[in-house]
Amino acid sequence: MIEDISHNFNTNKSILCIMKIMVAEYAVGAGIPEFILEGRAMLGTLVRSFVSCDHEVMYPTSGMLLDTGTAVRTENFEDSISRISKECDAGLVIAPDELLGDLTEIVEENTVNLGCPSEAVRLCADKLECTRALEKEKIPVPETIGSGDYSGNYVIKPRFGCASEGIRRSSSGVLQEGFIATKFIEGEHLSASIITGKTQLPLTVNKQLIEINDEISYKGGIVPYYCERNDEMIAVAKKTAKALGCRGYAGVDIVLGDMPYVVDVNPRPTTSIIGISRVMDEEIGNLILKSSFGELPGQVKITSAFTFKKDDLSGL
Repeated sequence: MIEDISHNFNTNKSILCIMKIMVAEYAVGAGIPEFILEGRAMLGTLVRSFVSCDHEVMYPTSGMLLDTGTAVRTENFEDSISRISKECDAGLVIAPDELLGDLTEIVEENTVNLGCPSEAVRLCADKLECTRALEKEKIPVPETIGSGDYSGNYVIKPRFGCASEGIRRSSSGVLQEGFIATKFIEGEHLSASIITGKTQLPLTVNKQLIEINDEISYKGGIVPYYCERNDEMIAVAKKTAKALGCRGYAGVDIVLGDMPYVVDVNPRPTTSIIGISRVMDEEIGNLILKSSFGELPGQVKITSAFTFKKDDLSGL
C-alpha cells in the first residue's frame, strides 16, 4: 500500500488511504519531568494533526495520556520505538539530538522515517562538525573553538546537546572535554522552520524569547515573526537544510546580526510547531507526510500570530 499512496493527496486532508503512524516523543515516552510540558505540547500538536487527517496514531508513554491517538504504555522508550514502528506505516521520533540518531535508525529499519535521516541527525547533533560542514558551504556561522584556551566574548555549550541546556557566556578559560566555544553574536535570536522533501517549503520565521545572563535560556517564542530580512533568513535556512541532508521538518536557529548566523540546527520538530500549527491553514502532519510521500505546496498560508511561554505549556 505504501508505494501507491504518493499520488493520493488532496489540498487540506492527508492521503486517501488511512495510515498507521507512530509519533514518539522522548520526555513523554521516557517520563522526563523537567521536559514533560514541552514534550507533551509538541506530541499533542503532531498527534492531533495526523488524526485530523484521518490517520491512526500510536504514541509511547510512561503514563501521560493525550485526548486523542492510541497510547502505548512503556517502561523502555527505545524498546517501545522498535516494537511500535514495526506495526506502523511510518514513524517520527522527537528526542534529544544525542539520542535521536540511534532512535531514528531503529525507525528506518522498521518502517518509513518521516524525520531527518539518521546520518543527518548525527551530523546536526555534533555541534562542532555541523559548524564545520556549514563553513565549507559558505553559510555564516559564529567563530567556533573545539578545544584549548579561549579569550573574548564566547558562548560555551555542550558539543552534543539539546536546545539551551547547559549554555553559558564566558570571557576566558580552557574548554572542558565535551564542550565548544562559539563567538557571541549581537543580534536578534530567531529561527526558521522548514520542511524538506523533493522540494523545500519554508513555514515561518520565529522570534525566540531568550534570557541572556551568565546562562542563556529559552523561554518561549513568537510565531511568526516578520522583519525586512525574512527572505535572507529563509534562504540561509534552506541552504543549511540542504547542506546537512535534512528531510521532513527541521528548525534552524539564527542570530540576525550583520549576517544571519546559523547557531544551531534541530533535525526534528521543534517547540515552534506548537505555534505554527495554530497560525497555519495547512495541517503540519499533512505537510510532513507530503515530504515523504507526495509533493509539497509552493507556500503555506499564515493567518494569525501566536506567542507562547515555556512555563505556560501545560494548557496547550
